[in-house]
Amino acid sequence: MCRNIRTLHNYEPHATSEEVHAAALQYVRKVSGSTKPSKANEEAFEHAVHEIAHVTQHLLDSLVTHAPAKDRDEEAAKAKARSAVRFGTA
Repeated sequence: MCRNIRTLHNYEPHATSEEVHAAALQYVRKVSGSTKPSKANEEAFEHAVHEIAHVTQHLLDSLVTHAPAKDRDEEAAKAKARSAVRFGTA
């Protein structure tokens, strides 16, 4: 479930609010053990996603690094190449 959570820090362009929300959603799904909450738990689930996304955005805004920012397209190409080697696809 958490394989979809990606590093959001030190990329150019910066992580969007949609990416932060998606990471928060994956985290809450993992912790709660469900991908879709019941009606009884839906409000608590959504509240948790909102709070975690908010805190995550504050964390990303606060982090400091001296390393050059990574390029998203370049990193995606590297990941695709690693996957091709790992799974033997062309």
